[in-house]
Amino acid sequence: MLAVLLIGPAGAGKTTVARHWANTRRVPTAHISLDDVREWVCSGFADPQSGWNDNSEAQYRLARRTCGFAARNFLANGISCILDDAVFPDRPAVGLGGWKRHVGPGLLPVVLLPGLEIVLERNAERSGNRRLSDEEVAGIHGRMAGWYGSGLPIIDNSKYDVETTARVLDDVLARAIASPPSW
Repeated sequence: MLAVLLIGPAGAGKTTVARHWANTRRVPTAHISLDDVREWVCSGFADPQSGWNDNSEAQYRLARRTCGFAARNFLANGISCILDDAVFPDRPAVGLGGWKRHVGPGLLPVVLLPGLEIVLERNAERSGNRRLSDEEVAGIHGRMAGWYGSGLPIIDNSKYDVETTARVLDDVLARAIASPPSW
């Protein structure tokens, strides 16, 4: 069983790739999207377009704990899982440490980081609260560059379709299982 955390900026394709990867595995696999869980809050939803504040931070932490509980529950019942989230390398309090605490030490983080022009294109195709301003996307993408040199596997899917990205993810995970990254 695997527990994978797919990290990347808005528009990287995390949710699309994670969903495809989970759907095409030969073993039972669940996809858990942090954004989907955050959107369970209907009244009082801390919309990311309104900026980051104490309320959005609290809802993010609640969603991460909920996702972690779901992942542990799936794993305990023989079902692998892939989670997706925009984890920032410069925010350890809400970063990998939190995910590791909530999911467990076997969590395998992988960074999906296409070029800025690609994430801007993909973000432009989004609607509702998942669509961010170009400035926000560029800022998030810039912060994600901090993953370079972290020791985590990074996939630049700028020129890959979803299926190819999922195959590359399989290759990266096989290497990570053989030699787990230190984080």
